[in-house]
Amino acid sequence: MTRYFTNNFSVINIHKKPSTKSEIVTQMIYGDSFSISKKTQKWLKIKIKEDGYNGYIKNRNFSNFLKPTHKINVLKAQVYKFANNKKKTGEITFGSKIKAIDKKANFLKFSKGWIKKNNAKHFLYQEKNPFRKVTIFKNVKYSWGGKSFKGIDCSALLQVFLNFNNKFCPRDAKDQIKYFKKNINLKKIKKNDMIFWKGHVAIAISKTKLIHAYGPMKKTVVMGIDQTISKIRKTANLKVLGIKRF
Repeated sequence: MTRYFTNNFSVINIHKKPSTKSEIVTQMIYGDSFSISKKTQKWLKIKIKEDGYNGYIKNRNFSNFLKPTHKINVLKAQVYKFANNKKKTGEITFGSKIKAIDKKANFLKFSKGWIKKNNAKHFLYQEKNPFRKVTIFKNVKYSWGGKSFKGIDCSALLQVFLNFNNKFCPRDAKDQIKYFKKNINLKKIKKNDMIFWKGHVAIAISKTKLIHAYGPMKKTVVMGIDQTISKIRKTANLKVLGIKRF
């Protein structure tokens, strides 16, 4: 039987190789779970439970597996030492999963401290529109491998919102385009459709606009769909590979 652990740090970098100089291929946010396949004094080779991604993380004092009760539904939730707004001890990002162990007034307590109740939803909560709040990431820095308010990449923007809504989603754009089967013609595009290029993905927020974590602009931006298709074709010589609907 596979033994799982839970990430109890705000954000953890996952490297391609056991070195801090190695490429950051993805991250785990607070509450993500993982199994360990190899262990040294400094490094762990892991597999993320939520998406099956493999990589290396620094060997730290991680928690045994914790079944979450709530998930963060704001871009970043402040963590407080007490059930008030006076002493901040940290922040956790959208989609982080916590196990509430106490509640007081308008606060929930978990292993790292207290958060405001309205910063979290019950773990089983789902939005009818999974991308309803996707624009909270507007202007967040583009960061290869990133998954948080500190920095995010294009495929993570898609993944974190589907994961928040208890839906599986592969980590990388090349796997996402294969996973979502329903193909859509550009003329019939609508809100929540996903537009794929080689190594890139964007989310339609209307018939004419999209949002994506866009490397050349170094941040998450809202742009016109036609404008983006034209820009990527001209600057990267890439055409749209497919438009998908889940």
